[in-house]
Amino acid sequence: MIQGEATAKYVRTSAQKSGLVLDLIRGRDVNKALALLQFSRKRVARDIAKVLRSAMANAQQKEGFGGDVDRLYVKACYADQGPSMKRIRPAPMGRAFHVVKRTAHLTVHVAERPQAIPTVTPDAKAPRRRAAGKPAQVPAEKAAASAKSTKAASSTKAAQSAKAARPAKSAKK
Repeated sequence: MIQGEATAKYVRTSAQKSGLVLDLIRGRDVNKALALLQFSRKRVARDIAKVLRSAMANAQQKEGFGGDVDRLYVKACYADQGPSMKRIRPAPMGRAFHVVKRTAHLTVHVAERPQAIPTVTPDAKAPRRRAAGKPAQVPAEKAAASAKSTKAASSTKAAQSAKAARPAKSAKK
């Protein structure tokens, strides 16, 4: 199985924000992931798409790649926290606010799906023969269903016979 990986370091976004977009593409085919990233409204999606294309190219350059890009999928993707740039912003009354400008390292792993090999199975429609002298076994579900239907039929017959045995009431005028 061929694998490829790519990493973009010091991307100017937080790891939490990029993790939201990476969760969307994890486990998907690379073409579907690229389409999803193209129409995402997040700014970091462009950086992730660039890393994904690089990982696809790295997998294609490996020895033994089958040549079919459609078999590639996103095996793993994650965002690690990079160094933060700390800045100070003036605040009223001589105070100062701390501003933390975060960075992230984006990593995408792609792998080739194993090719499905069709297996030959015996014909499922061929009837099975019963051993001589043995009665056919009824599955438990069919036996329970037939027991319920016979019970319901006998109760309706009993109700009908009880109704017929009662004398008819005469109508008062």
